[in-house]
Amino acid sequence: MSLPQVVSEQEWHAARHALLAKEKELTRAQDALAAERRRMPMVRVARDYRFAGPDGTARLPDLFDGRRQLIVYSFMWHGAREFCSGCSMFTDNIGHLAHLHARDVSLALVSRGPQVEITPFRRRMGWSVPWYSALDEDFNADMGAGDGFALNVFLRDGDDVYRTYTTSGRGVERLGSGWTFLDLAPYGRQETWEDSPEGWPQSRPYVWWRLHDEYGASHEGEHLA
Repeated sequence: MSLPQVVSEQEWHAARHALLAKEKELTRAQDALAAERRRMPMVRVARDYRFAGPDGTARLPDLFDGRRQLIVYSFMWHGAREFCSGCSMFTDNIGHLAHLHARDVSLALVSRGPQVEITPFRRRMGWSVPWYSALDEDFNADMGAGDGFALNVFLRDGDDVYRTYTTSGRGVERLGSGWTFLDLAPYGRQETWEDSPEGWPQSRPYVWWRLHDEYGASHEGEHLA
């Protein structure tokens, strides 16, 4: 394996400061992008969606749980024996919701699966995030998820709900701290799309993903070249 150049501590600090300047530039660009995002126009959600929750039927305004802002992650669902490892990784990375609640934000999951299957899986994973079923609704399709996944953000004004933002794919991935931490590690995510030094361990994207209770010694390093 070809390792990066080994240098003196002084040279290492110089390289780190050079990279830090680029990181600060990216941070400022991200701040400017967030400011532009907050000024985006919004669209009223006209349909009266109904969801099956653990405590009965809920409408979209109910998912706000009394708050004015709502983030909804459409969790991909293909049946009780085909849980999405990527959506599960994303959900594992959601922190304590009290921090969002303190800023008037609620967060919920929505899937096109029945509560009778969602509830035991949620319990198995140890998640406390509210999770609703949209099995009989077109909510996921209307919000850009289809049979896949997406994240949508809403603002409530009384009983009126407005869609303010949506993202999917890598836009969702960058919100997960697990992926962010891997980006800081020497080997990165160890996936073939990454620009890494020659000989760095890599595998095809996604093949190493597991539910968090399915990793084991036999899986560590699996599929790495």
